[in-house]
Amino acid sequence: MGNKELIAAGILLGAMPAMAAKVDKKASGKGARPNIIFILADDLGYGDLSCYGQQRYTTPNLDRLASNGVRFTNHYTGSSVSAPSRCALLTGMHTGHAAVRGNEEVDPEGQQPMPATTVTIAKLLQQAGYRTGITGKWGLGYPGSVSTPNKMGFDYFFGYNCQREAHFAFPEHLWENDRRVEYPENRNAAHETWSQEEIMSHAKTFIRSNSRNPFFLYLSVTVPHAEMVLPERHIKDFVGKYPEKPFPGNHYGRQDYPHAAYAAMVTWLDGQVGELQSLLKSLNIDSNTVIMFASDNGPHAEGGNDPYFFNSNGGYRGIKRDLYEGGIRTPLIVSWPKKVKPGQVSHHVGAFWDIMPTICDIASVKAPQNIDGVSFYPTLMGKKVQEHEYLYWEFHEMGKRQAIRMGKWKAVRLNVANPEKTKTELYDLSVDPYEKSDVSATNPEIMKKMELLFTTARTGKALK
Repeated sequence: MGNKELIAAGILLGAMPAMAAKVDKKASGKGARPNIIFILADDLGYGDLSCYGQQRYTTPNLDRLASNGVRFTNHYTGSSVSAPSRCALLTGMHTGHAAVRGNEEVDPEGQQPMPATTVTIAKLLQQAGYRTGITGKWGLGYPGSVSTPNKMGFDYFFGYNCQREAHFAFPEHLWENDRRVEYPENRNAAHETWSQEEIMSHAKTFIRSNSRNPFFLYLSVTVPHAEMVLPERHIKDFVGKYPEKPFPGNHYGRQDYPHAAYAAMVTWLDGQVGELQSLLKSLNIDSNTVIMFASDNGPHAEGGNDPYFFNSNGGYRGIKRDLYEGGIRTPLIVSWPKKVKPGQVSHHVGAFWDIMPTICDIASVKAPQNIDGVSFYPTLMGKKVQEHEYLYWEFHEMGKRQAIRMGKWKAVRLNVANPEKTKTELYDLSVDPYEKSDVSATNPEIMKKMELLFTTARTGKALK
């Protein structure tokens, strides 16, 4: 353990003495409840991992994670942007019912909070005796609101409270619980301390501090989101490998090698997944730890990034902010040694709101009744799972949009805010997974069902 990690360990242990001091002896024995690590990438597309088809760089650790567990091919995010997607993830509610349905900003720092009464995965696991932590991006409240991580079931938080602040890779401050952590060395646009290394360091310390307790870690990194700026030591091996169009900078920092930066960020994340697995093994808790890996939405085209160069959307139509497949279909990998049979590929159709009931099943915790999610735990065990009647999304930007997947059918409704321009498209994903042919005109009965669901699948917060 290096000096920086020793310092981080001291900070973390001091911030949560009860967590480090109270040991659940039963939790470290045979048949103990599993630890759960949910790793959430930021704006990583379906095709950004080599186990999902990426060919311009490799992700060996994530590929190995997939080969040791289940790789899902029909998994969807909660939304096509950060905040509503993360709300769906943590609450088991799709965006027709969730409290947060868009990226609503709060000045000077933070986003729209969830109500104080919101039930989250973290609250359920905390009540069941799990130690709960989040390191990385929050984006579901503002400092001091009723919806900070510590008030939403997390014993420990380190990272960005505000997703807008998370656009900057070398921040002047982060948060540890309710305390601002200052980085004066990053002032005046200096690039000294990279937030991602801080986030990972605290994640590892959280794991060490709770290795004898059942724990839940929500590891919410902010790569490969823009800005696409990272330490030279991580990007240098990729410079010169790809054709480049320098990005001069605007809201995001300048990047002369945006392709190299993107590949470097994903590769760095892959390496961190490998380091986490090594840490779990060294602590002798690897066989009793579930690792889930996902992304909050499709790939972005910001800060100089070109998602089409890397085929980041896996060839699917659309990117971030679209409700076409490329904006909401993303990777999901689940590994649970000695429990989940390795080498599985699942075509089960599911979404972020299924994560809550699935984690509840894994932890032997009762899930709430009034959620939209359906547990895919049986799929992990190689058994038949209950299928959704439909999946629903709504997006409150760009004229407002809705989408529904019902079996093989996918409906996308555009310009909802302007009835004169509202249009509903229909695609048969069984023969047209890339949504090239609108078949709405030849399927009137399906269209009637979809139009009804666009109204009945939601409540409150007018979408018009």
